[in-house]
Amino acid sequence: MFEQTFKNIDDILHKDAGCTSELDYTEQSSWLLFLKYLDELEQEKANEAALEGKGYSYILAPEYRWSSWAAPKTADGKRDHNTALTGDDLREFVNGKLFPYLAGFKQRASGPNTIEYKIGEVFGEIKNKVQSGYNLRDVIDLVDELRFGSQSEKHELSHLYEAKIKNMGNAGRNGGEYYTPRPLIRAMIQVIQPRIGERIYDAACGSAGFLCEAFDYLSPQATKADDLKTLQTRTFFGKEKKSLAYVIGIMNMILHGIEAPNIVHTNTLGENLNDIQEKDRYDVVLANPPFGGKERKEVQQNFPIKTGETAFLFLQHFIKTLKAGGRAAIVIKNTFLSNTDNASVSLRKLLLESSNLHTVLDCPGGTFQGAGVKTVVLFFEKGTKTRKVWYYQLDPGRSLGKTSPLNDDDLKEFIALQVTKADSPKSWSVEVAAVDTTTYDLSVKNPNGGNEVALRTPQEILDEIAALDAESAEAMATIRGLVA
Repeated sequence: MFEQTFKNIDDILHKDAGCTSELDYTEQSSWLLFLKYLDELEQEKANEAALEGKGYSYILAPEYRWSSWAAPKTADGKRDHNTALTGDDLREFVNGKLFPYLAGFKQRASGPNTIEYKIGEVFGEIKNKVQSGYNLRDVIDLVDELRFGSQSEKHELSHLYEAKIKNMGNAGRNGGEYYTPRPLIRAMIQVIQPRIGERIYDAACGSAGFLCEAFDYLSPQATKADDLKTLQTRTFFGKEKKSLAYVIGIMNMILHGIEAPNIVHTNTLGENLNDIQEKDRYDVVLANPPFGGKERKEVQQNFPIKTGETAFLFLQHFIKTLKAGGRAAIVIKNTFLSNTDNASVSLRKLLLESSNLHTVLDCPGGTFQGAGVKTVVLFFEKGTKTRKVWYYQLDPGRSLGKTSPLNDDDLKEFIALQVTKADSPKSWSVEVAAVDTTTYDLSVKNPNGGNEVALRTPQEILDEIAALDAESAEAMATIRGLVA
């Protein structure tokens, strides 16, 4: 129903001089969707209050509500073209009045978990990039056609928005930052099996795919009003460093049905691990932390195991933030299992001794579009030492890529075998007692000879070359910094 509207919005943004990429299209659609959603939410709450004979206190002042500046209506409910701003008037109102007013909510909000604070955060982080006020008017008119009223409408919008995020992720080499394949996330959640009442955390939440999928998994189990309140306010927690991902993550959670998402805009790695108290811990961690990043020396000081590799610092953070008995499923580069540097060896030792690393899912190349690296998923439970690791080598029987992405069926066998950790041509177990304690090497070595490398497509090879070039450039920059 709404698919053509989304396509038309992108077509207009594509023509605008201020929007140059899929990232811009998604960002600009996001703030407009957010304000349209907020208007419908306020209207719904005002109607509910009226039915109960109560008053409703609007969050936004009258002139800044969507129904006032974006889509004014005549008495018969039609769009009022005489009072609707357009051209330079519209652009000047949005840039000079609307955004500063909305950004000011951060200072005026009663606390960080309120929708007021989220409004302030979102509009303090992004800018209107649509340069033509006429293009902006056309986009607003299209966004106004979208409806958030029913569950089916929200469901469709959330699917379309997910598709936008996927396209944005595939548009550049930073795809892994924004988009973890949803079939992989769903498989991770099915293994972890979160329950209502547990606190679920992603400290590098990006577009909030893990939190949204966990909400979809738990929603059918929410049979009581108290369960619904628990899911809305006390279940999903995220942190995100990058402004664009933060905004998209909030919008994605809202479209999935979480009214005031508990996502904090912060650099998680800036927190000292020693400051984490019991009250800060979580029952479940689901994450795909950024890999290939490099962190400065002062950030590394927050961690017992010093390393510049972002993902390895996140892994320490996740182990520390889990409650005793807490469960985690974390995507990481497969080289983590075999790297011989001191930090990698120390981190594997820490993981094996502090937690039960019960499952390693080995993902094939091409699982992450454009990322050019192979990954594994670590499944562990904090509080007991690892005795035995069960490995599963995912082999969908075809090369994965844009035209043939990972799907839910590809992971069915893994989910079924993982319950009993059965041996098969693709799965086996390793006793930790047999692991060399000088290296703690945990690399994937299928004893059934399942290690043949499938022939890769030219695009996959080019993606890997691009990723390696970028890593080399980062390493050279670091070396130059040390020499300087």
